[in-house]
Amino acid sequence: MSTVQGARARARIEVTEAIKDEARKQLAADGATKLSLRAVARELGMVSSALYRYFPSRDDLLTALIVDAYDAVGEAAEHALAEQRAAASPATRWTAVCRAVRTWALAHPHEYALIYGSPVPGYTAPEATIGPAARVGLVLISIVRDAHQGKGIAPPPLAAPVRAEAERMAADFVPDLPPAVAVALVAAWSQLFGLVSFEVFGQFHRVVEDREPFFTHAAEQLARSVGLVLPG
Repeated sequence: MSTVQGARARARIEVTEAIKDEARKQLAADGATKLSLRAVARELGMVSSALYRYFPSRDDLLTALIVDAYDAVGEAAEHALAEQRAAASPATRWTAVCRAVRTWALAHPHEYALIYGSPVPGYTAPEATIGPAARVGLVLISIVRDAHQGKGIAPPPLAAPVRAEAERMAADFVPDLPPAVAVALVAAWSQLFGLVSFEVFGQFHRVVEDREPFFTHAAEQLARSVGLVLPG
């Protein structure tokens, strides 16, 4: 790549990031439903036609923001796991990852709302969002998989009515784990984000006051629900 081409590529990256930063400000102020390419361009001192060369439509910009948000919370989860992996028990790693998800969400409530809040009317997420959206779930699966291989897991019971669905889930997502664990993982994953959403969106107001120890306790119970053995 020539010096001129390299400078152009860097300039394009800088403008792209500036557009996304301004869009995040608008998300915080007005919500995703009111996101406007024209408003973003106006705030950046750009003409709309110039901005369209970076993001042809509002949906393209929304997709970029969604992918960034999923990647950011996924990176937080992966980093938490990497910090714990050497010595910690699987249950301790699980709890650390859950806490990292909560910490990121509380620090980035508007980005969290974009990916786990109400759907944006008229927007359909493309396939490009699937991989980033799976990152937290894959971290949790890896913890349970390591525990299963190391005999550090006590598989939860599995009720007969859900057995067929459990076997399908295991075949689709975690073929190396027991069907009962597959069902428990999906339930725990949804409950984790339910806990975080209740806190981010104010549903715990005047219900849970000391929220950090409450969340840690709940995350430990989720670890137990997927068969991880709590230390001590």
